[in-house]
Amino acid sequence: MHEDKGKSRRILVTGGCGFIGSALVLHLVQGLGHEVATLDALTYAANPISLAPLDGDPRHRLVTGDICDPQAVHALFSQFRPDAVMHLAAESHVDRSITDPGAFIRTNVVGTQVMLDGARTHWESLTGEARDAFRFLHVSTDEVYGSLPPDGFFTEESRYDPRSPYSASKAASDHLARAWHETYGLPVLVTNCSNNYGPRHFPEKLIPLMILNALEGRPLPVYGDGLNERDWIHVEDHARGLVAVLESGKLGETYLLGGRSVRNNLAVVNALCAAFDRLLPDHGPHERLISFVADRPGHDRRYAIDPGKAEHEIGWVPTKNFEQALEDTVQWYLDNEAWWRPIREGRYTGERLGLGVSAAAGA
Repeated sequence: MHEDKGKSRRILVTGGCGFIGSALVLHLVQGLGHEVATLDALTYAANPISLAPLDGDPRHRLVTGDICDPQAVHALFSQFRPDAVMHLAAESHVDRSITDPGAFIRTNVVGTQVMLDGARTHWESLTGEARDAFRFLHVSTDEVYGSLPPDGFFTEESRYDPRSPYSASKAASDHLARAWHETYGLPVLVTNCSNNYGPRHFPEKLIPLMILNALEGRPLPVYGDGLNERDWIHVEDHARGLVAVLESGKLGETYLLGGRSVRNNLAVVNALCAAFDRLLPDHGPHERLISFVADRPGHDRRYAIDPGKAEHEIGWVPTKNFEQALEDTVQWYLDNEAWWRPIREGRYTGERLGLGVSAAAGA
């Protein structure tokens, strides 16, 4: 399955209508020719329109369901009989975890346990090559490791030190995935990624929120002094990395996937403004829209990933140049108002985004 269009497999993807999930599903089906069942509860950050290119494609089915519902999960395993699971479904917005931590515990911890149990029951029913080939890939975040010193990098050996309800819930889910491998022998792989960016990103996170605010001439609010640093990976590079780990990763191992593009939040916003000045010169300069707001609680200062293990062991490397891909992302939002306008105006989620101060979310 490692970028191999000649061998089609059945893959169950949770959270496939989300930002990273939709990029992965499109890559699996259109790029690699696999059969995919997308399990998604279609909560606020999911958008089935992101998978519209697969409408009518017999290789894809969208199943609306909750990963916390054991009956629904076990029924899907029985019906679809997947060769692999790629588990991405999660609550992922740090600011929301501060105001409603219970939702994060339910989805990220209980939901992962339900998925692991469903996968274990299914895997134990398999025999021969099918049992040997089955994989459960658990997708997580670098935020589980806490904050780094100015010159540090996360590796697979970094100590867990979560600082927010979101990162604590993801840390717990990572431990569950490894425990199911050690206790039951379930063939588990774990990935931890840096901040993603690219098309179809729900506009409460830093980059899409800034893009849409800039389009509407609204302030670009930056938390604190704007010097919190993050490593950025393009969502399409991440999708390729997940497939590479699923195919070539060693069972029970963890792989960190990062873009080797460490930038502070202010530098990211400045780069976005520069991209807007090039693409919409009559509306510039866009830097005039930048404003600074009070920092959020527990805002980690620095994340950065050393992806050397994935690069050396499975041959995956990030390919996107950050500044160029960032400008391409701005262009995508300029060209796809039909995707983001219903979300922005609350017709899709029941919320109106961009009017608050959740500017550095996800960063």
